[in-house]
Amino acid sequence: MKFGLTIKELVLLASLFVGVCILTFGSRTLRLSSSALQFDQPVSIYLESSTDLDGLIDTLTSASAEINEDEFRWASRLLGWRTFRAGHYKFEGAYSYDEVLTKIAYGSQDPVNVTILPGLTRNRLARDLGRQLKLDSLDIEQVFEDSLYLNDKALSKEQLFGRMLPNTYSMYWTSSASNVIDRVLTEFEDAVIEAYATEFSNLEYTVDDIVALASIVEWEANIEDEKPIIAGLYWNRLKKRMHLNADPTINFAVGERRRLLLKDYKVEHPYNTYIHYGLPPGPVTNPSLSTIRATLNPQDHDYIYMVASPEGGHVFNKTYQGHLADSEKWRKWIQEQYRIKRQREREATGG
Repeated sequence: MKFGLTIKELVLLASLFVGVCILTFGSRTLRLSSSALQFDQPVSIYLESSTDLDGLIDTLTSASAEINEDEFRWASRLLGWRTFRAGHYKFEGAYSYDEVLTKIAYGSQDPVNVTILPGLTRNRLARDLGRQLKLDSLDIEQVFEDSLYLNDKALSKEQLFGRMLPNTYSMYWTSSASNVIDRVLTEFEDAVIEAYATEFSNLEYTVDDIVALASIVEWEANIEDEKPIIAGLYWNRLKKRMHLNADPTINFAVGERRRLLLKDYKVEHPYNTYIHYGLPPGPVTNPSLSTIRATLNPQDHDYIYMVASPEGGHVFNKTYQGHLADSEKWRKWIQEQYRIKRQREREATGG
């Protein structure tokens, strides 16, 4: 009985082994450039910092991405990628290992949508941006306190905040705080200063004056259609050289958004438009584009006074007597609401 193999048989076995290796290697190599990974649903991953392959695999798995870990590691070794950059990366559809690994290794991020709302405080803006980007809210706050940055822009911190134009922006998740503010300022330049250059040239007020007035309109207007009316009312007061008497400037002066007390109107503060004539030295919030447009193009009317209405809007008046009558109606309505609230509280507690 022979147990040895002939040369011919050895050659055949060797050929089969080499063939299997070539097929295996070829199959895997093909997967580097073919659709080896399928993302049936959009998958977004966020890398807080640069990470190694283990960290990337953990992040992908946590994001419900289905990957063959052995093949993924093999592809990473073959391509030579060991470190992957921080950022936001989005995948949907079919990808090769090469496409996925190279994208993250190079840091070729996908932008995120960042929304800035109108009528914010500076602290709220910082919190919102910190929540949507890889930033601490303090990073944003520091930009507004950076004298070098403010001097370069020739703006006060209040003026800078007023130009934080409400919109949805496409930004990179790892953008620096100053780059984020720069991006919004560029939008303000395009959407406001350049778009309304003719209107600004016909006014004796600066861009920041208009933003300051628009910020008051933004705070006051709960109804979009009222913005041009309210803007026209404040323009009428300015033209008549009246005190602006804008409650939002008092809220800004006392540092709280609340129902104002009589003593609040007497507080000595540059923003108190019940004491100081003209516009406040800066905006009280960040006005929207529609509010700035309404301030530049106010409704032509003779209203001087306004008071809130139960419907959420305002009642406008040309005379002080009419204003007093409507104010009394509003005061009685408020008192009734408090009475109803107290009664419900008593009923709830069995009192």
